Amino acid sequence: MAHTPNPSIVAAALGKGGVSAWNPALGEPLLASPARTGSRDRNLGERVIILSIVCDAIVIVASMLLSFWVRFETFLSGYGIVAHIQLRDYAGYVAIGAASMLFTLAYRQFYSKSVILRYRKVARQILESSLIWVLGFLSISLILKFQPPVSRLYVAIAGVNLLGGLLATRWIFDRILHRTDLVACLRQRVLIVGWNEEAERLANAFGTDQADAYELVGCVTPARRDFLREPPDHRLILGNEENIADILESRAIDIVMLADMNSAQGEIVGLANLCEKMMVQFKVIPSYFQILVSGLHLETVSGIPILGVSRLPLDQTANLVLKRTVDIAGAVVGLLLTVPLIAIFGALVYAESPGPTLYRQRRLGRNGSIFFIFKIRSMKLDAEVNGQAGWTKKDDPRRLRIGEFMRKWNIDEMPQFWNVLTGEMSLVGPRPERPELIRNFKDEIPHYNARHNVKPGITGWAQVKGFRGDTDLGERIKCDLFYLENWNLMLDFQIMAMTFFHRDNAC
Repeated sequence: MAHTPNPSIVAAALGKGGVSAWNPALGEPLLASPARTGSRDRNLGERVIILSIVCDAIVIVASMLLSFWVRFETFLSGYGIVAHIQLRDYAGYVAIGAASMLFTLAYRQFYSKSVILRYRKVARQILESSLIWVLGFLSISLILKFQPPVSRLYVAIAGVNLLGGLLATRWIFDRILHRTDLVACLRQRVLIVGWNEEAERLANAFGTDQADAYELVGCVTPARRDFLREPPDHRLILGNEENIADILESRAIDIVMLADMNSAQGEIVGLANLCEKMMVQFKVIPSYFQILVSGLHLETVSGIPILGVSRLPLDQTANLVLKRTVDIAGAVVGLLLTVPLIAIFGALVYAESPGPTLYRQRRLGRNGSIFFIFKIRSMKLDAEVNGQAGWTKKDDPRRLRIGEFMRKWNIDEMPQFWNVLTGEMSLVGPRPERPELIRNFKDEIPHYNARHNVKPGITGWAQVKGFRGDTDLGERIKCDLFYLENWNLMLDFQIMAMTFFHRDNAC
């Protein structure tokens, strides 16, 4: 039976092309325009990528030259160097630096269709590549002892100029792509074989994707079977698997995604072979992997391909060490800055409600270990009647007047810098829950215990998205899993910054 999509997805998808955009009045998808069907220039995407490489090369060389001028032709020229340096002395360094920066970007898969329409991913790649380039260029110059010596200040200035120049030009490039017909040629056109709950979630994801990188063209029924779930609109259905070859050609399909895994092995292999012949990507929606899907990874064991759950980013020792280093530095700075505030607000709490101003509470930490979290008391002394634990609620009558202000601005959490310093918590991570409140969640909520694979945090992705206190636990877990699967240091810094501006449900 046809059904109406989630209203939030309706709102998010308005104005986007292809069947991934939903008509809010009818509760049905907006079909791809006829101009987008049929043949198209598949090489246009490659030409756009080549153009982006040329533009990046120009920007990189210009940034290196600008850095030379700033370092040696301005007031910085007298810093640390006695001899007068001319451009010809640094011409080789400019060439090597530009080539190595381009190589770094290319090595990190920067120039691919899956990245070019996603500016946030582009920006993260540029930042990480710039840092790698600065460290690498300095290290190589020190090891090889170039003559004349490479100025470390020059390299630092070049790193900043490269970062700023590439971010600016790529933003302009992204705006141009999304405001012209080029985006339609770069967008990956998707055909789904079968239809089920996972396929519908994927279609909704296409509709809300701000990068607009995918266009759902439609779906076909599996060979000799019906859909496991009816598509939300009959116009999505383009035929059946028997005539899929004609559909791939006439609709200029880039990706075939198999949603129905009930097909016989021979049928799946045949479909994969057909896609290979027609130069179409073949992918599988892993519907019976109700797990951390982004952790799925194909590896080989003695030459045999095995699909399983790969290690998540924070399972890697190097990432743990990097995160712990930031935690220690952040905790030390945080304690130094907040001790006076803790004393001031502790006195205000005592003035309103005499008694202990700091309290500790049992929380669940990494791998299910119990620890005591420290907070400034924001509620009355008898907040929990008969010692029974309960969720905080909006406009909770147990709050102190000063407690409302502290909770709104996360001031009551400041003593937790001590928990971070002692290694029980991290600056960023899933918020720690009370074991009394979540005893049965591991059996009732899918993937709940996965959030305990990392240290809990003072702030987290779920918190800045407004899921805290007595809010939707399912959505909170989704946010925690997103953080686990997509962790990187820049995401931590982003969450820290968002904590100051996103305070939904903080009271």
